[in-house]
Amino acid sequence: MLTTKKHIPFFLKTLLIAGFGYFFWLMLKITLEYIPFNPNVSFLMIKQTEVQDRPEYLPFFYTHVYTSIFVLISGFLAILRKDFGFKNFHKNIGKIYIFMILIFAAPSGIYMGLFANGGFLSKISFVILGFLWWLTTYKAYRSARQKRFKEHKQWMWRSFALTLSALTLRIWKVIIVYLFHPNPMDVYQIIAWLGWIPNILLIEYLITKKQI
Repeated sequence: MLTTKKHIPFFLKTLLIAGFGYFFWLMLKITLEYIPFNPNVSFLMIKQTEVQDRPEYLPFFYTHVYTSIFVLISGFLAILRKDFGFKNFHKNIGKIYIFMILIFAAPSGIYMGLFANGGFLSKISFVILGFLWWLTTYKAYRSARQKRFKEHKQWMWRSFALTLSALTLRIWKVIIVYLFHPNPMDVYQIIAWLGWIPNILLIEYLITKKQI
């Protein structure tokens, strides 16, 4: 029986590009705040204990911030590949995505998770997120090397769902603060988990239903 390959409808494709572009621009603006190196701006203002007491903190922080912006855009281009006309581009951009995560973004993210705001619960969440991010990306790489491309696609979706936690946790933060006005440290404890668990549950649901 012949099967018809599904493509993203034009309207949904346009909506996805516009939505991702908007939130990517917001992330880029955050990243640009740390250029040139300045330990006294934005998020680092509340991390002065780590900045002063741990000389390795800033290198890990800048590694994570600078590489994550490339991970976001390369992952977006790689994961939507043929639907966006990037069939021949997919392999090379996917290599950049995987390399950046496995070597730089995930390890530095795990380290930063050890010092996350919000106490023990936040730290546990961000460390688990970092390990799962590294593992799912490695699984995507390994399955591609073994030419198991269906598994590769599924693992890439899982990896990218975790990549998107950089965006979704900030969206949840805005929503929670606007609706409930909680204590700032309580916010960190909530978004630390809410930023990535719904993402991965949605992807698992879609994989189970054979939608991706």
